[in-house]
Amino acid sequence: MDNLTHSLVAVTLGRTPLGRAGRGTMAALLIASNIPDIDIVTLAGGGVSYLKWHRGPTHGPLGLVGLGLASAGLAWLWRRFRDAKKGVPPKAEPSASFGMLVAISMIGVLLHILMDLPTSYGTRVLSPFDWHWFAMDWLPIVDIYLLTALVIGLLFGTGSAEARRRNAAIVLVLMAANYGVRGIAHHEALVAAPRLFGPLLPAPCDPGSASTGVVDRWPRAGVVTDPPSGRRCLVEIAAMPTFVSPFRWRVIAHLSNAYEIHEIDLLDARLRDPASASDGLWRVTLRFPNNWTPRVTDAAATRLGRVFLGFSRFPSARAFTDPSGATTVRWSDVRFVGGLLTLDQPVHRPDPFTATVHIGAGGQVDGEQLGR
Repeated sequence: MDNLTHSLVAVTLGRTPLGRAGRGTMAALLIASNIPDIDIVTLAGGGVSYLKWHRGPTHGPLGLVGLGLASAGLAWLWRRFRDAKKGVPPKAEPSASFGMLVAISMIGVLLHILMDLPTSYGTRVLSPFDWHWFAMDWLPIVDIYLLTALVIGLLFGTGSAEARRRNAAIVLVLMAANYGVRGIAHHEALVAAPRLFGPLLPAPCDPGSASTGVVDRWPRAGVVTDPPSGRRCLVEIAAMPTFVSPFRWRVIAHLSNAYEIHEIDLLDARLRDPASASDGLWRVTLRFPNNWTPRVTDAAATRLGRVFLGFSRFPSARAFTDPSGATTVRWSDVRFVGGLLTLDQPVHRPDPFTATVHIGAGGQVDGEQLGR
């Protein structure tokens, strides 16, 4: 989730009874709600370093405790600095104890982690003990409806303390409703997926592999990239949220040798009409080959290959060999293809979700690059 949303949630919580714990509470909530993203400092080591550590230990159990303590300490120091500079008004509310600031800060850090989990980007909630990514795919990384509810609640909550608390409660209910609607819509998109792909959807590679629980986990061990006897099969199906509507989804079919993406609108009546099941005119389809040649396997063993494949949920692999025998291997995470509004919209923005490895004719690695 974006940091503006995290900050607005912190301010909203500061208007609930939680914010009456004493002076310094709001500062603790604001700091704690954003501090897990301090992993951005790893950009100093380059994009690969950032991708390796992004949403890692700062979003796990150690981060919850350590960053909770750090946030409380920063809030306590900030309160002491302001009191020394401006003095304490005679009728000021009592200061929150350091122990209370620690408890509130841990709540802020925990909410940051939990708000990242329902997004399609995901987070590593168990790192450094388990480096797998987890995601629920309910929300995009920026949810305009969540942001709108938070902003309106704060703008109309500038009156009395009672009005602020009432508006904060209304906003929290709207947030819960938004999560609920998106969770149900995500389930419906997955249910509709077989009809969306129609008879072209192959049988599962493994009878249980194409179905996932509420929380997805990756990278997976033993993913089929070379089906027996060349038989194309289905690894899994996922539904990714879009930015505009909670009812519009991008459904990804992970096949043994490719990815196919369809866009689906759950409000479209044709989706519920059996006569339209084979009508492909109202659906846009993108297909991305995923061919794991020996050179792709070699590239996966490089530092960039290991880091990118540890991050990427749906890495589409392609290899190009020139007349000299040199090979360029490129992976693209198909979660992030297409435009922001529609699947077939041209993309004119930088693409950081691509990795390229150049291998010479003799098998040596000549270069690695993150992004286009």
